[in-house]
Amino acid sequence: METLQETKELTKEEIKLQEKKKNNIKLYKIYRIFSWDLLFYYAIIYLFLTIEKGISPAQVLQFDAFYILFKFLTQIPSTLIIQKVGKRKSLILANFILAIHILIIMFSTSFNMLLVSQVLCAFSFVIKATCESDMLYDSLEHGEKRGVQFAKIDGKAFSRYYYVDAISAVLSSFLFVVNPYIPMVICFIILLIAFMTSTKFEELYNENGKMRIREEISNIRISFKNILKSKRLKCLLIFNAVFVALLKILQNLRNTVLIDIGVPEQYFGAIFAVLGIVTGIAARNQGRIHKKYRNRTLAFLSIPMAVSCLMLGVILLCNFNINALIILTLILFTIQYVMKGPYYVLIKQYFNNFTNSEKRVRISTANNIIENAIASLLVFAASYILDIVPTAYTLIIIGCIFTAEFVLLLDYMRTRVGLKPEEYSKKEIL
Repeated sequence: METLQETKELTKEEIKLQEKKKNNIKLYKIYRIFSWDLLFYYAIIYLFLTIEKGISPAQVLQFDAFYILFKFLTQIPSTLIIQKVGKRKSLILANFILAIHILIIMFSTSFNMLLVSQVLCAFSFVIKATCESDMLYDSLEHGEKRGVQFAKIDGKAFSRYYYVDAISAVLSSFLFVVNPYIPMVICFIILLIAFMTSTKFEELYNENGKMRIREEISNIRISFKNILKSKRLKCLLIFNAVFVALLKILQNLRNTVLIDIGVPEQYFGAIFAVLGIVTGIAARNQGRIHKKYRNRTLAFLSIPMAVSCLMLGVILLCNFNINALIILTLILFTIQYVMKGPYYVLIKQYFNNFTNSEKRVRISTANNIIENAIASLLVFAASYILDIVPTAYTLIIIGCIFTAEFVLLLDYMRTRVGLKPEEYSKKEIL
């Protein structure tokens, strides 16, 4: 009788766990749309910082470089907090701190205050990068197609975010012309909504534990040892860091390019809105892209991105009329946004398929450390170049450097990352 009772209780627990998982999956699809990144922010932040706060384009790039550096420095503290309070509470905390980050930017009176806001922003997004994807991945049923299912759900949510972001980008640019602070206030309100939404997630497992710095450092050391043993994972981590660095650099330089060619600021949002929709469509079709290019997917996404950066610099130096210049610029922007959409989804699938739930956080931590360390150095280098040479030459120099980096990396990876990512777990599990 005792055994039957225990079985009955266990069954009830399993049913309750399944309900929590279903709730998380449904909520994730909504949450991701409004909370993946900062709505009403990116279309105008460059203009807000340069016009309202009076900092130079090179300083804006440094602003982002410091953000990446702070992500590197806050990696261990954020991981310890996740281990201490669990993923749900950590996610709630991260969304709340992001709202504070926006307030500090709005009321900042110096570059140092802006850097304080970046510390908070970095800390928040490190937590979000771990907890958001894990919330979904842990809620999916175990099996060979778990990674594919994750990519499908996340890809759809990701693409929908870009549709919403497109609308917010258009509105933010026109609202910026009315009053530069209006888009920032709306961004703050949306973050409060994200904060409230994150409270509705269910903690699937009791993950609370003691914060042990030495133990965490030891775990990271072990993770790096495992990474060094895995040729595929080592290659992917370095490749990802370089790709993210280029994305960050281009994010700022696109604004500078539009200003240099004479595009009115109120049209920035509309341009980035259309490009955001393109990214969303591309992200939604990441499965088709990977199916078509298979082992050449990373090459398909990276080489055009780097070459388009180089070409942007070239056309700025050419004596084109304004209409031709704008058209060519937008074509190159489109290429960059098409490449960006699938990448964010696929790279997570690549990493998730390497390891089990227990080790995934450790690998994610190691990935973030490597990504932020390398990316911060590259973005700081780009800001230095932008400070001493015009935008066109900066784009050419950066385009050449990153094209060479990708070619060398891809050549090295050719015989090491040839396996389809959905088969990693069968061949090389950590």
